[in-house]
Amino acid sequence: MYVCPLCNGLKSYQVKCPSCSSEMDDHGRVVDFLDNYSPYLEDEGLKLVDGVEDSSKSHLCVHLVQCHNCGLEENVKIEEQFLGN
Repeated sequence: MYVCPLCNGLKSYQVKCPSCSSEMDDHGRVVDFLDNYSPYLEDEGLKLVDGVEDSSKSHLCVHLVQCHNCGLEENVKIEEQFLGN
């Protein structure tokens, strides 16, 4: 089973904004912003619309990050971790 380390609190996302060098904040999975029901849908099905080419092979979770200073937003692909069966 693969899980996103950010979604599951296993680690935090810390990166500097490429525009102003301030801290960028993780706002969660991009697919959670699609509509009111997307946070409640199956993860593997949602990965078909988040920009990951082949989710069955890549095990990526796309997160929205935003600079708290200048407001720049970016989508970041986070490598999921294997936790076993």
